Amino acid sequence: MKTVADQFAETFAAAGVKRIYGIVGDSLNGLTDALRRQGRIEWVHVRHEEVAAFAAGAEAHLTGELAVCAGSCGPGNLHLINGLFDCHRSRVPVLAIAAQIPSAEIGAGYFQETHPEVLFKECSHYCELVSGPNQMSRTLEIAIRQAVGNRGVSVVVLPGDVALQPALNAAVPKAEGLLPGRAIATPTPADIDRLAALLNGDGRVTMLCGSGCQGAHDQVLALADRLKAPIVHALRGKEHIEWENPFDVGMTGLIGFSSGYYAMLDCDVLLMLGTDFPYRQFYPRGAEVRIAQVDVRPEQIGRRAAVDLGVVGEVHATLEKLVPLIKEKRDRAHLDRATEHYRKARKSLDDLAVGKPGKRPIHPQQVAKAISDQAAADAIFTCDVGLPTVWAARYLAMNGKRRLIGSFWHGSMANAMAQTIGAQAAFPDRQVISLSGDGGFSMLMGDFLSLVQLGLPVKVVVFNNSALGFIEIEQKSTGFLDYGTGFKNPNFAAMAEASGVRGIRLEDPADVDNGIADALAHDGPVLVDAVVSKTVLPIPPAITIEMAKGFTLYMLKAVFNGRADDLVDLARSNLWA
Repeated sequence: MKTVADQFAETFAAAGVKRIYGIVGDSLNGLTDALRRQGRIEWVHVRHEEVAAFAAGAEAHLTGELAVCAGSCGPGNLHLINGLFDCHRSRVPVLAIAAQIPSAEIGAGYFQETHPEVLFKECSHYCELVSGPNQMSRTLEIAIRQAVGNRGVSVVVLPGDVALQPALNAAVPKAEGLLPGRAIATPTPADIDRLAALLNGDGRVTMLCGSGCQGAHDQVLALADRLKAPIVHALRGKEHIEWENPFDVGMTGLIGFSSGYYAMLDCDVLLMLGTDFPYRQFYPRGAEVRIAQVDVRPEQIGRRAAVDLGVVGEVHATLEKLVPLIKEKRDRAHLDRATEHYRKARKSLDDLAVGKPGKRPIHPQQVAKAISDQAAADAIFTCDVGLPTVWAARYLAMNGKRRLIGSFWHGSMANAMAQTIGAQAAFPDRQVISLSGDGGFSMLMGDFLSLVQLGLPVKVVVFNNSALGFIEIEQKSTGFLDYGTGFKNPNFAAMAEASGVRGIRLEDPADVDNGIADALAHDGPVLVDAVVSKTVLPIPPAITIEMAKGFTLYMLKAVFNGRADDLVDLARSNLWA
């Protein structure tokens, strides 16, 4: 007898699903047993459902294909929600199975009762309860098409007893009808002409490029060459734009480069390509700067800065039509000024990444640069929010093959190690490296054990500064004394060894290069416990008056509260003579 759960498994196999991340439970037993009997889809057993959602999101990000996670009824599927928010906001195709209590008990305050069809609506395109076998096949197919077609999350809520009921006779769907292809949106000729007219004017052009530039690297550079325009990239555009780019002037924003910041302000026309960069204070101010924005999603146009021209279309398709209409400019002054500024900014950052043997603690920049210098040409990097994202953004060099994943829109802690599980499962032969903060790593540390159980050779680098470092800097910059941010950490390397994982502890700058090399060469999972300074300041590209006031106020408070030693440590860590 074919059950509803068997039908689920058949449909997933038809959709090309290769694995499901989750934790088994009584309400999921029908589905997991169907997967066991089918033998075509791997069940990836993690220790926390939040990790399951992050792992599925990483797989979907890297492959562009549907990934699946699952949670049992009540608390089990509730644990998925943070990871699913990240998947949805990152626009990656993920389907979540939220198992439910017995259908006859719904609405009666039963043990572990929740209403996932309500709870998950905010983080999904589609969220529906399967109430019987006659509804299941169509609901699941719609959920798959929504996740794949709209690039986001679908949630199917399945009561455990419904999963065990006999399935109705229905043909197994075909992949060609189940997985919609992506349409290529091209602007109207009139919009292309208007954009060309704006860019062909006499003004200095700066380009701001985001993740929508994926697959358009050559076209973006061709346009920049004709316009003699510097290219600033948003963080999610880094992996698609930064490499082999003579027009690159770095990022802008709080974790960006001064060169990127000033290239955006020092222009007459700002061209935004496939980006929804959210920080309005970093956009040009004043009516004299004209802004044009190209995005495939019309709802994103103009929501960060007032635009003079909005063009709806894929970046690649738009530039294919646009570049031939652009007259080549001769004046390179704007571009040369911006790239020279970038060269100096890049050198100053690289200088900060040089450690002095015996001078402890290690500066985190040195660790990040050593990882970048020694990692494989096709390495996959993940990074936690906060300072690991700063170091990843500034020091990981992209080359067109490397990938970089983080919680760049949802901004969740604890994403990095969790995402490596999905990345390594999907790409077992590639090097996968997590740049983890000690706060993020310890938050979901239980799934470090999953690396051993699943046989995943992930390299986890923990930036161990015994603090929520970025939060401390935020507190200082707004005049607060740091409070509630400290950790009493174990020796993470020793803890790794006790778990059956190679542990390497770095405490002296002299050991960083060899330690990272040993970690990357090891055939199996590794944890690098890098004891780094917590007082290194990731100086933003522009210091506002409010920030300056905040730091001044912090210093006064520190002195009056008997914490002048903090100021000495801060000064020592940021003197690089």
